[in-house]
Amino acid sequence: MTKYQETAKAIFAAVGGEKNIQHVTHCVTRLRLVLDNDEIVNDQVIKTIPNVIGVMRKNDQYQIILGNDVNNYYNAFLTLGHFENTTREFSSQKKSSILEKLIETIAGVITPLIPALLGGGMLKVIGILLLMLGIASSSSQTVAFINFFGDAAYYFMPIMIAYSAASRFKVTPVLAATVGGILLHPAFVTMVAEGKPLSLFGAPVTLASYGSSVIPILIMVFLMQYIERWINKIVPSIMKSFLQPTLIILISGFLALVVVGPLGVIIGKGLSSAMLSIYHVAPWSALAILGAIMPLVVMTGMHWAFAPIFLAASVATPDVLILPAMLASNLAQGAASFAVAVKAKQKQTRQVAFAAGLSALLAGITEPALYGVTLKFKKPLYAAMISGGLVGAYIGLVNIASYTFVVPSIIGLPQYINPQGGNNFSNAVIAAIATIILTFIITWFLGIDEGENEKSSINAQEHTHIRSGLSKKETLYSPMVGNVLPLSKVPDETFSSKLLGEGLAITPSVGEVYAPFDSEIISLFPTKHAIALKDDKGVEVLIHIGIDTVELNGEGFEQLVKVGDFVKRGQLLLRMDIDFISSKGYSLISPVVVTNSIDQLEIIVKDEETMVTNEDDLLVIL
Repeated sequence: MTKYQETAKAIFAAVGGEKNIQHVTHCVTRLRLVLDNDEIVNDQVIKTIPNVIGVMRKNDQYQIILGNDVNNYYNAFLTLGHFENTTREFSSQKKSSILEKLIETIAGVITPLIPALLGGGMLKVIGILLLMLGIASSSSQTVAFINFFGDAAYYFMPIMIAYSAASRFKVTPVLAATVGGILLHPAFVTMVAEGKPLSLFGAPVTLASYGSSVIPILIMVFLMQYIERWINKIVPSIMKSFLQPTLIILISGFLALVVVGPLGVIIGKGLSSAMLSIYHVAPWSALAILGAIMPLVVMTGMHWAFAPIFLAASVATPDVLILPAMLASNLAQGAASFAVAVKAKQKQTRQVAFAAGLSALLAGITEPALYGVTLKFKKPLYAAMISGGLVGAYIGLVNIASYTFVVPSIIGLPQYINPQGGNNFSNAVIAAIATIILTFIITWFLGIDEGENEKSSINAQEHTHIRSGLSKKETLYSPMVGNVLPLSKVPDETFSSKLLGEGLAITPSVGEVYAPFDSEIISLFPTKHAIALKDDKGVEVLIHIGIDTVELNGEGFEQLVKVGDFVKRGQLLLRMDIDFISSKGYSLISPVVVTNSIDQLEIIVKDEETMVTNEDDLLVIL
């Protein structure tokens, strides 16, 4: 009997069997049951079942939190009886489209990169302003340094994306980053620049530039999870240390250069031909399409298929397609970000959106806006695409042309000045103003769906010191010595999305876990990686040591208490070998969450990233 079958059988019995179950379905992490009588179900019994993370009673459902493997538990559960599957009716989590899932994946992977993109974008703006204001000349070495400081995060984005995506797809991070480095290696870049045909093991290698690209490396890391598993199965144990990474890099690098990477270029060339054909028949239609889809084109790197057009922009051969369309698209991203900055409730969101909007509007650097704001909240992206399409149609109708290659932005508007006179520049200014106003209005009315990640929070400055006696209910002290992190930075969606409740995380520097308050041990996983406690006021807390450490099967952990024990605050509960756990490749980031947060009036979290000991308080539960 598998663990899924064992857990499902135990849950089935604990909820009263088939006669008490009306409907069964599941979402991303939870088995969702509609019961005839949920009063006969004992929550504590459910929580002690192996592999059950927690329970919740919500929306007339009895929800059992099982984590990312919930589908396996669900399938095992279905074999125990005849149940009506009413996913559409009862699931509170709507099914996402493929596009929505792609957007969520991209946003989740790139979110950790936003500080680098924002910082780089602002540095590039500074470089432009120094030249515009006459503070420095074009030959200034300082400006040159500032520019490549700003470009670094964008050019090497595939490497950073690879490292970030590795945790999501369970791939070895350094191997994923290595494959990203293959796409950007100076030797390969030189080969591409020479323009000569390339081959690898006889297979043709497409001449392409992958700097700043997103989708190719994201697809490649996704495939690497299967490559690693396959190689792990076929390589003998005695040879794994050297042969396994060798084969992973070789096979992944081959696929990246020969199959995955070129896809964007091939599709882009097809798109380029199609757009040129449409332009010759109906210019307004081609510009409308490009103005709308340009964020997706740039995201995939397909815009490089148009490079012969926009790179050669001049008075003799002005670009009437890409750079004019990017004028609408770039400014739309900036205006959408500004709308988010004005409308958002959370201070951090406002700050990020304002900086991203400034970067897009002034310098045409849209990555911070696209990946950090519009893509994250979706509706601002839709607003930017709508206005980009509408203004793009206007650009096509009046035949706006770019006479030099400059990334379209407010500062770059002079690129639309026709040396021979005419209304080209004034039309470009009208298009710019229309884009900004229209996008702002559409974004404002569509809203931004801040959701759970944007809940109004207590001002950090007001609650830096929690031990001021605010709480009449409970104060939770740190169960570990280490560095505090917000849940949003936990590399596990179950915790980062706060599905299990409000809380924070700690990266331990000492291998000891202490009781955070006077409480009873209500659950201690057989693998010893997680422990649940409950105080006399009903507050339930889960301490989860590391990410995916359940796979260690208890190795590296020493249990000092058992279920049913009553413990005092500061009492030692577990020991863990942090060096051993780290050596096995597992993250030590340890979430500490209030699993029945919904029952609490308010939870005030210490949200500054700081060092704590087991004598420091973490949060107050009101």
